[in-house]
Amino acid sequence: MHMADLGDVRLHYRIDGPKDGAPVVFANSLGTDLRLWDPILPLLPAGLRILRYDKRGHGLSSCPSGPYAMGALVGDAERLMDHLGFKDALFVGLSIGGLIAQGLAVKRLDLMRAMVLSNTGAKIGTKDLWAERIANVEAGGIESMADATMERWFSKDFLAHVDLELWRNMLTRQPDAGYAGCCAAISGSDFFTTTATLRLPTLGIAGSEDGATPPDLMRETTGLIPGSQFHLIRRAGHLPCVEKPQEYAQVITDFMRSVGHI
Repeated sequence: MHMADLGDVRLHYRIDGPKDGAPVVFANSLGTDLRLWDPILPLLPAGLRILRYDKRGHGLSSCPSGPYAMGALVGDAERLMDHLGFKDALFVGLSIGGLIAQGLAVKRLDLMRAMVLSNTGAKIGTKDLWAERIANVEAGGIESMADATMERWFSKDFLAHVDLELWRNMLTRQPDAGYAGCCAAISGSDFFTTTATLRLPTLGIAGSEDGATPPDLMRETTGLIPGSQFHLIRRAGHLPCVEKPQEYAQVITDFMRSVGHI
């Protein structure tokens, strides 16, 4: 666990693996911290150099005043990777992390040699949806919408599992201001035009029961990039790395091998 002081924000990050390992960067979803990836890390090939971080307003990172712009979140990832010497990395982004991945690929392709877009979209939701979400958080805090969020995040099977409480607790313990700030960033993001200009190896992953970014959105987004791959994880929701970690890790491992990253 370390903190990177980037001036306007301080980001909590963690690096696992040897210094000479193939670099992989993970960017997690709205309302989660870097522990989102804990279920899959032991299932990935040995020897990777893995960077995880809490985006601004989440986890142990600082929470600057909002609202945030997607450009700021992309810039945070860019500055962190530069600061830590990560380049030519596989970038795995889930949900808002997938928006960050798309923005970073357009801005700094030298930092990324391939990317995984998981449970995301070139555009997620509508301005009205995000305005309502922000208003609800400001009025009643994240707790007021936690149960509805769990229903969007997870399959029916997982909603009955005792581990659901872990992820509900993670959500509700994020700063309300950071959550609302990132909602604003998502609201202002539309990458359909720019993502269609990308030419790098890309894998799209969707969950069949994802209530936040449905499979059709993932198919459409992945299809913007020529030569991209797509994988549907059945009986999983918005966080398939939690519900189906073995399949999720295997799909990413196969992709890394197919593009020569390992």
